[in-house]
Amino acid sequence: MTWINDHWSEIFTLARSHVWLAGVPLILGLLIALPLGWAARRWSRLYPVLISTSGLLYTIPSLALFVLMPLILGTQVLNPINVVVAMTVYTVALLVRTVADGLGSVPDHVLQAARAMGYRGFRRFFGIELPLAIPVIAAGLRVAAVSNVSIVSVASLIGVSQLGNLLTDGYDRFITPEIVIGIVSCVVLALLFDGLILLGQRLLTPWVRAQGGRS
Repeated sequence: MTWINDHWSEIFTLARSHVWLAGVPLILGLLIALPLGWAARRWSRLYPVLISTSGLLYTIPSLALFVLMPLILGTQVLNPINVVVAMTVYTVALLVRTVADGLGSVPDHVLQAARAMGYRGFRRFFGIELPLAIPVIAAGLRVAAVSNVSIVSVASLIGVSQLGNLLTDGYDRFITPEIVIGIVSCVVLALLFDGLILLGQRLLTPWVRAQGGRS
């Protein structure tokens, strides 16, 4: 507790940076994965290509991707944008299959009823398919959120400040409380992300609560 009291402002600053580095890619990755997942479901020939490609992207070691980003983007090595872009790539890699599978989980009889009622194209996607796919997409988003919080910590090795600094600094200086706080902070942050996604899912799918109440 003494170490925390002496360094609480530093912990808060690192946590705020960690939230930004892990949270922004989560939103950007979802926005990119939605049309890609829709395309994979819409055209069957694209499905194996998009799913395989996104899966391969996730196999790239995070440290290697962080190091490559300045060369690809032309940015400075310590620019946080490198981490944001890299984490967005990982998020997209995780969510493309989730979005495609979520859209594929919508029952055929619901889609047929929507067509009969005049729902076509984007109107059917945003009004019928996407809302019904939210539970599946949210489950994948929760996995991506936890993954992002974990992987972002690696960025401390290239000098980008966030909660991973507590782990690397604590290890270098043999400060056990700093390491413990770093681990606990990452776990708490992952739980907060998870809770917010669950809350968003509940707000966007009120019919699920209604069905639960009737049962």
